[in-house]
Amino acid sequence: MINTRFHKLSTGCLLACFAGFAWAAAAQTTNEPGWESYFRLHKVTADDDWTRHFRVGAAVGLNISASFNEHGLFNLSGNNVANGIYDDGYVREDQTGNAGGYTSYWGYNNASQYNAAAQTLSMHSTTSYSTTGGSKDDGSPFLGFDMAYGDNLWYWRHIRIGWELGFDLLPITITDNQPMSAMVSQSIYTFNTGGIVVPSAPYQGGPGGQGPLLPGTPALSPGQTFSAGTVTGTRKLDVMLYSVKLGPSFYWDWSDHLGMSLGAGPAVGVVSVDYNYDEIVTTASSSAHNVGGFGTTDVVFGGYVSAMLMYHFQDNGRNADIFVGAQYMPMGDATISDSGREGCLNLGGQAYVCIGMNWPF
Repeated sequence: MINTRFHKLSTGCLLACFAGFAWAAAAQTTNEPGWESYFRLHKVTADDDWTRHFRVGAAVGLNISASFNEHGLFNLSGNNVANGIYDDGYVREDQTGNAGGYTSYWGYNNASQYNAAAQTLSMHSTTSYSTTGGSKDDGSPFLGFDMAYGDNLWYWRHIRIGWELGFDLLPITITDNQPMSAMVSQSIYTFNTGGIVVPSAPYQGGPGGQGPLLPGTPALSPGQTFSAGTVTGTRKLDVMLYSVKLGPSFYWDWSDHLGMSLGAGPAVGVVSVDYNYDEIVTTASSSAHNVGGFGTTDVVFGGYVSAMLMYHFQDNGRNADIFVGAQYMPMGDATISDSGREGCLNLGGQAYVCIGMNWPF
């Protein structure tokens, strides 16, 4: 509802701004008195001082959040089974080239992997997990950049009415580390340990060809098991938000050194967003690392209302202002999703605090 109201307000402000341009052009062409004459407003001419301005400064973005959701089945490539690397150990080729089919280059992590009665050693490789979960994370203040150019159309004593075109650049990073429960699917590879003394876990053998020798290939085809697990780690939105805004502006000089300005209008945002995840999938027997990401670009719409306090000063005949301002710029949400993962950047309540320099000319 807030975004709808601002959309209507910003559209009206933009139309009013364009109507002002058209009225000024018509008055210059026909020399007929316009509404500015009725209100004793004076048109700005080339001889007037401070008709245009350009400002630049730092902006701090506030009240921006993100939500993260995962739903469905997510595949993992496994650690690297082709090279003998498993979730809870390794069986790799040693320097002898696995002479006789045996290798010294093996190791395992947990005592539960070794079955002394059956004389077998099991290795696990996580292939997928299924989960349903979500969370919302509030971002910290974000430091960005603010820039604007504007012009005056009419003035009356210390009051000026004009327009302003602005640009904001805001880098945003929001991270979620909420753990989620999952059902984990693993492939199990079984190695024959008959004839050797298996060292106690954890054990890590070297590639030199010396020490307990384990068969270099599994004794059985890999089986499949499903067990309860937990997904920990991080999910992160890396965002670059580009905002453009245009609307009418109102300036009021309280004194020779102090003034204020107000503005409102529509705004458009271009959101370049990357979703990155770095997760650990853990079961009672092992854990697996899962990392990846994807990205997209989205366009969102909204409006803005701004207020600014300015201090005027002169240095060797050059005019400049120091300004401090606040801006409320609600926009639509930007959503990124892929294969059951979704991240949503919530911009419906974003606000800015700005500080910098303004140069009238």
